[in-house]
Amino acid sequence: MALGLIQGIAMRRKRTSSLNILSSKRAPRDYYKGNNCISTGFHTRKGQYVVVEVKLPNYVVPDLTDFKPYVSQCPREMKTTEAT
Repeated sequence: MALGLIQGIAMRRKRTSSLNILSSKRAPRDYYKGNNCISTGFHTRKGQYVVVEVKLPNYVVPDLTDFKPYVSQCPREMKTTEAT
């Protein structure tokens, strides 16, 4: 007779939070989680990597020719405590 069933002791359960985490070890064999970024190309049959120009990120940067950064000549004094 199982002693645990007679005494009514509940079996140990895994935490429900750990069951929600999906990693490549808990998923099917072909699952790849990735790092939240898109691929920039594809692999060929010979093992080479072909970069597709459409998949490359396009950054829009404003024209900074007349831009003059302002740096204050009088920085604020910060109160610091010296350890003695």
